[in-house]
Amino acid sequence: MNQTKPIRGRFAPSPSGRMHLGNLFAALLAWLDVRSLGGEMLLRMEDLDPDRCRPEYTLQLADDLRWLGLDWDLGWQADQPEFCQSSRTAYYEEAFHKLAREGLVYPCYCSRKELLAASAPHASDGARVYSGRCRSLSAREKAALEQSGRRPAWRVAVPEETIAFVDGNFGPQSEVLSRDCGDFILRRSDGVYAYQLAVAEDDGRMGITRVVRGWDLLSSTPRQIWLMGKLGYEPPAYCHAPLLCSPDGRRLSKRDRDLDMGVLRQKTTPEQLTGLLAYTAGLIDRPEPVRPYDLVKAFSWEKVGTQDREPPEISWKKQ
Repeated sequence: MNQTKPIRGRFAPSPSGRMHLGNLFAALLAWLDVRSLGGEMLLRMEDLDPDRCRPEYTLQLADDLRWLGLDWDLGWQADQPEFCQSSRTAYYEEAFHKLAREGLVYPCYCSRKELLAASAPHASDGARVYSGRCRSLSAREKAALEQSGRRPAWRVAVPEETIAFVDGNFGPQSEVLSRDCGDFILRRSDGVYAYQLAVAEDDGRMGITRVVRGWDLLSSTPRQIWLMGKLGYEPPAYCHAPLLCSPDGRRLSKRDRDLDMGVLRQKTTPEQLTGLLAYTAGLIDRPEPVRPYDLVKAFSWEKVGTQDREPPEISWKKQ
């Protein structure tokens, strides 16, 4: 007898610095999406990059979410590192070898300069599509490259297949894998598993049925859907959210410390900040203090829409 999977969303931040207002905007929408459906929220720390992610950022990130009132039912706790990607290498290794046994994985010895020279820019956003130049290297050529000191990254060979899905906010989407993304990296030359493989494996193994994130990751979705199928998982439903951008159109980033939580917690209360975010998202008519749970019943993606917007002006004083 088939049992319906529980509705399960996730918030999967990267602990590479203090969260900023754009991160909170996406987190609130992900939380409201799953709560409005009566589902569970899971917190996963995407700390794959050992050079950028630190344990102290992980603790601060969780504290900031709790401060805002965005709770979770499953996932990361201080004593449960299995919900950190840095502790899940064995799962990624298993997924990698499953794809390798199907003959889908090959080493790529290209330098960054060679990649830029040999890859075609994507028509829509300027991203470069790998030419596949290392797909057909002979054993002798591979040996010569390794003897010269080249350490390969590992790519997956994608087919000429169209992946189509309906995004819960942006509507119908489709991508021809070989044309629009090309053979993408599964494992870096330093042995660190890449984002696409880790996310596909984690979302599948953790039973995620709803993924809400910024639309800047919309182009990653077809390759993750394809990977999950190859790994034996059913892909989740996807809803991509608009971004908060500066007046010049630049996406907010941790690197630029755009309204990070260290500043926001000094300026506002959780209710004030939630109200500002909710107003910016189109969920309430005026910026007024609210709690996340106050917004659940009336949440709708139709209210949110797809248009990027500027961050709200933080004019309230903390009381």
